[in-house]
Order: sequence, then structure tokens, then C-alpha cells
Amino acid sequence: MAPKVLISDSLSDAAVQIFKDRGIDVTFDPSIGKDKDKLLAVIDQYDGLAIRSASKVTEKIIAAATNLKVIGRAGIGVDNVDIPEASKKGIIVMNTPFGNSITTAEHAIAMMFATARQIPEANASTHAGKWEKSRFMGVELTAKTLGVIGAGNIGSIVCDRARGLKMKVMAYDPFLSEDRARQMGVAKVDLDQLLAQADFITLHVPYTEKTANILSAEALAKTKKGVRIINCARGGLVDEAALAELIKSGHVAGAAFDVFAEEPATENPLFDLPNVVVTPHLGAATTEAQENVALQVAEQMADYLLTGAVSNALNMPSVTAQEAAIMGPWLKLAEYLGAFVGQLTDEPIETIEVVYNGIAKDMNLKALNCAAIAGVMKATNPDVNMVSAPIMAKERGVELSTTTQDKTGVFDGYIRLVVTTPTRTRSIAGTVFSDGKPRFIQIKGINIDAEIGQHMLYTTNKDVPGIIGTLGQTLGENGVNIANFTLGRSVREGEAIALLYLDEQPPAHVLAKLKATGLFQQVRPLQFDAA
Repeated sequence: MAPKVLISDSLSDAAVQIFKDRGIDVTFDPSIGKDKDKLLAVIDQYDGLAIRSASKVTEKIIAAATNLKVIGRAGIGVDNVDIPEASKKGIIVMNTPFGNSITTAEHAIAMMFATARQIPEANASTHAGKWEKSRFMGVELTAKTLGVIGAGNIGSIVCDRARGLKMKVMAYDPFLSEDRARQMGVAKVDLDQLLAQADFITLHVPYTEKTANILSAEALAKTKKGVRIINCARGGLVDEAALAELIKSGHVAGAAFDVFAEEPATENPLFDLPNVVVTPHLGAATTEAQENVALQVAEQMADYLLTGAVSNALNMPSVTAQEAAIMGPWLKLAEYLGAFVGQLTDEPIETIEVVYNGIAKDMNLKALNCAAIAGVMKATNPDVNMVSAPIMAKERGVELSTTTQDKTGVFDGYIRLVVTTPTRTRSIAGTVFSDGKPRFIQIKGINIDAEIGQHMLYTTNKDVPGIIGTLGQTLGENGVNIANFTLGRSVREGEAIALLYLDEQPPAHVLAKLKATGLFQQVRPLQFDAA
């Protein structure tokens, strides 16, 4: 059955056609996004939801979205989506962070020009029939210092454009390396240095706990006299009331804001102040940008629903279509390893370590980690998936670590999962053979070669004669057929294990008979999702 997608906001006809051309059943009804009750009533019918800003995907909507797999936001802001709740439900939330990058960067540059030359006020004065040429004395941008807070995608474009205007550019960004700063032709500085030296300051960071009020009253007081401040990023990054007071006092020469702490902004401390340019969140408002983000979100959602490729997800590592094709068996292996340990573990898990060896270490490790954690957590919650599993693990205080190794041993690559509880450590390793099928290759340090099936039986025992016969006879007498039988031991008469691939799950009374023989330390049935 074809996946079903609801477009509840205005997207272009070309975006709708992308879904149709790729065989997805799409419903295009922009009116639904403005009616939360209507959205609530129909959301359970869809696998995907494509939105802009009008649709509010609340906890209540997500709770009703029993079939929803992906939410795609045409644009960068996802303030209208309850991402934590979506993650708990295993719903991927995507945005399109690059579709409006140039448009937003250009708007910031335009706003900088507007406040530097007082263009809006001069325009209004001239329209009013005045000719106040001497009133509007501006400043040049050439040779001025621009301080860019946030040198990511949009910020780096602003840096490039500013350098083209012959400005001196400095950037504050904790994640900006010295090498990257040199490539961009900017000076990497700390925030206090930027505040003290910049003639213009422009913000290009998301709104987070760390960036909220980054230009606080205290920070603004450190700015150079005559500075002009531009914010086309997010409301809440600047203390607007404190900035207004500094404008009134003459310390700040001007400001240009496209975003505000409260929107729609019908009133604000910055309104009606001299040389303050304000626009109604127009950063992405160009024909090109709106078309780009609509097409991008349609492609991303279609890719995920049809191939499993994940792009620009906010709550899951990205996986390209090529990676999804190559990594498919390895993702399944990671989940199987986690499922094996999860089903054997009856205590709280303290740590999960994933070791990637050989070719496995060069894959998308974040995605493989998510698959492994999902396998572990499914033992206690069958509905968990790669999106929700890391959140569940974090909520339970589970610590995750990752180790990579060059190729060792006979396999081109393998994954080992080590899980620690208060009383013991469990270890299992696996690989993918040339036939594309995952295999278990080591349990508890004991080498094996076990095909993985939907129904399996795991036993541990002392290495003594009669184990194979007891297992075969007991299962056979009770109509349980063995598809594959794998044995392994540490040393002769030492610890031994058996892993049986069965055609059906053994009934409880059969397991009881095996335990009653006294030969086995563990007799554990295991279930794995069919490959």
C-alpha cells in the first residue's frame, strides 16, 4: 500500500506533484492547518505530515497520530512542532535548513544597509513631501567591522557577502575551528571581543537554552558606542527592552529586526524609535526560497517513506539513500545485537558500549548506535524505534560509548555490543556476510557462526556430553522443528552455549522440561523481527 501524506499548509503545486510522481497518496488541504480539531480528526490516517508554520503539531495531535512516521517542515523553524513528544512516539521531524539560507542572509545584509543609511525614514520623509537631505546622515559599510554571532550556514553566507563589501569580519561561534575561520577569511573571536570591536553586529544562531538572550542587557552594555544591531535569526536572542534604552541614550546608533520575542509583534519596545528598521519576519519571504523549501521537504519526506533515507532530521541522524542501501543489513545487525542482549537482561542497564571494527567503523555510526539502542530497548517497549530509543535510554540514565578499531581477525568488519548492569556484563558480536545476511559470530567471548531467525532458543551449560541430544529430543518430541543449530564453548569441559534457530516459538512447558534436566544454566527463548 502506498504511503499517505497530508499537506496541511500551503505548498506549491510542484511540491504536491513530487509526492504524486513518486507514487505517494497525497492529500493537499491547506485549510486543515488552521483548524486544530480537523487536523486532530484526520491525522491518524497518514504516514507523513507536511507543514509550514500555520499547523500546530501539539502533544495532543501527536498522540492521535497512530500511523505517523515523519513530519516535514518547509522551512527552518520548528517551533510549531512538539519535537520531544514526536521523538517519544518514534516520529522523525525534518526541516529544510538550507532552502532559505541565501534569502535570509540577503535580508540581513539589506537590513544592515537600511539602518546604515536610514533608508526607511528617509523614504517616509520623502513620500511625505519633505526634502530633509541634511537630516539623514548615514555611515559607509566599507572598512567597518562586522561581528557575526553564529557562523553556520546562514552566518557563513553573510560573512562572504560582507567581505565582498570590503568589511572587516569577525565571528563568534563555539563550533567554528581556526581552519574554517581562515577558509572563510574571518577572525575567530570570543563574544566579549566581538562586542567591544564591532561596528555592526548580526545574529545567526538558533534559539536554544545557551543562545537565549545572548545579547542581554549586560552584553549590550559592552558594545562599542555607535554600534548597529541586526537580528534576522530568532526572537528572544536580544533583550529588546534593554536595547531600546541604549538606542534612546544614543549608545546604540540603530537596529534592524526581522524577528521578535513575541510574534506576531503588534507592539514592541523597539517600535517608533529613531533609526530602527523592523520587518514582519520576512527572512525567508522570497519566491525562490518558498519554492525551494517546499520542493526540498517533499523530496525528503518521499525519500524517507520510500527508501528509508533520512535528511535534515532534528531527532535522528541523517542517512542518505546510498547509505540506507549499503547499511541496511548492518542496521539490522545492530538492532539484532541489541535485541539479543535486551531480552537476556532483567536488571537496569547502566552502560552500552558499541565497538565498530574494520569496514563497520567507516559507516554512519550515529545511525548504527540508534539501531543498537532500539534493539536493547524493545525488550521492555515493543513500540520503540531508532528515533525514540535514544530518548528512552537517556531518561533511564543509560550511558552510551562508541569505540572504533581497524580490522582485526578474519572478518572485514564486525560490531560488538557490550552491556553492563549492576551485577554483570554481557557481550555479543556480529557481522554481515557477502549474502547480505547478518550473523552472530561471538557470544560471551565464545566464537560461533549463527544464522538469525525470528524464533530462537539460547542455552548455556557446562561442556558435557548429551546436550545436543537433550535439546533435539525434547524439542522434537514436542513438535518444535530446528532450522539451524549452533554450538560453541570456551574450553573443553568449560562454559558452553547453544543457539537454535527454530520454526516456531517453543511453548512454556517445553522450556520447563529443558530446565528440569539440570543440564542448563540458562534456557531463554528469543524473538527477532523478521528481516
